[in-house]
Amino acid sequence: MFILGLTGSLGMGKSTTARFFAEEGVPVHDADAVVHRLYEGEAADAIEAAFPGTTAGGKVDRDQLAARVLGDSAALRRLETIVHPLVQEAERRLLAEAEARGEKIAVLDIPLLFETGGEERVDAVVVVSAPPEVQRSRALERPGMTVDKLDAILAKQMPDGEKRRRADFVVDTSRGFESARAQVRAILDAVATMPKRRR
Repeated sequence: MFILGLTGSLGMGKSTTARFFAEEGVPVHDADAVVHRLYEGEAADAIEAAFPGTTAGGKVDRDQLAARVLGDSAALRRLETIVHPLVQEAERRLLAEAEARGEKIAVLDIPLLFETGGEERVDAVVVVSAPPEVQRSRALERPGMTVDKLDAILAKQMPDGEKRRRADFVVDTSRGFESARAQVRAILDAVATMPKRRR
């Protein structure tokens, strides 16, 4: 099975692009969605133990947790040691199930793919991108997003130009849905004949 890594900075259109892969029948592991699920239950006790006062009713209060870890690299690392192994376990399950069904391609949607060395677990990388002004205006439309918060998030992410340079494929989402959907189909056609390169 060929594994595609899908990544892109905040506001680039990665979630929409992941949906286009899913609409083509490709199994997609959405790391962010897994984190959301973990915060709703499985990881809440461990997070409360590490960061007292960040959960309520057995669920993580994302705003409280963000206030605790944003800008504190040691706290962020502590959070990652709790969450990352659980996310990777969910990823392994999805890939094993897809392989068992005889799927030809699977997508790992991982926001910090390059930042966490995730490119070593995939056969090719798709970077979702858009011009900086499009990215900023999209990101700032999100509920609760501020310029300061956006800048803090982007400072943690590899610059878009570097991601594009390291990508096997780039999906430009600034030209609308149909264009992005066509780019996804072209990628699926291309990887059908590409060799695997996972280490």
